[in-house]
Amino acid sequence: MSPYVFAPAQSVTLDVQGSDARFPVYRLFCLGRNYPWGDAQDAVRQAPLFFMKPASAVVPAEGELAYPPLTGDFCHEIELVVAIGADGADIPQEQALAHVWGYAAGLDLTRRDLQMAAKAAGQPWEAAKAFDGSAPISAVVPASRIGHPDTGAVWLRVNGVERQRSSLEQQIWSVSEIISRLSQSIRLRAGDLIMTGTPPGVAALQPGDVISAGIDGVGQLDVRVGARPALNSI
Repeated sequence: MSPYVFAPAQSVTLDVQGSDARFPVYRLFCLGRNYPWGDAQDAVRQAPLFFMKPASAVVPAEGELAYPPLTGDFCHEIELVVAIGADGADIPQEQALAHVWGYAAGLDLTRRDLQMAAKAAGQPWEAAKAFDGSAPISAVVPASRIGHPDTGAVWLRVNGVERQRSSLEQQIWSVSEIISRLSQSIRLRAGDLIMTGTPPGVAALQPGDVISAGIDGVGQLDVRVGARPALNSI
């Protein structure tokens, strides 16, 4: 007899590039601002702002993206994703990269209208960020193969037109700093993912849009936006 009152959900996993192995996802942390956007916030380096999406938001970055309900401003954000492979708390910056198993490219999909309304009201962002399928992520590439990339283009095109372009060198907080800072707040676990922020150029997506995006030397994704849900009230 099963000890569970119902069958537990299956674990979320991601492909590992060049391998039949799978990377098991435990949690997903996201960094709110990590590239210069040309506004007042860029004048002084702000303390990093972290938020979370559920592991169930993680999906393979392939095929069709579901257009979420309750939004008229569904936006893309291309980001470097860090895959943690070893537990740790209060990790010194100089030891942080030893906790990284690999890297990927991902989209932090956002219901921007809900985010702006939440900001204006001083409310949490969960409704804007934590919906189903809101974190499409490419196959994870082991750090043992590519090292720890700190240079390379970060880019995104929609229907062949470039919308986002920057480089990893432009990140306000480095990967080692991000890991160290986050581990001061919560014990990191093997299987955690960290999305490290997006460059400017964020804009709305429409049904049928084709997205090509990537991090040079890490990964690329190609997806299409699906139809609006029939019950979308926006």
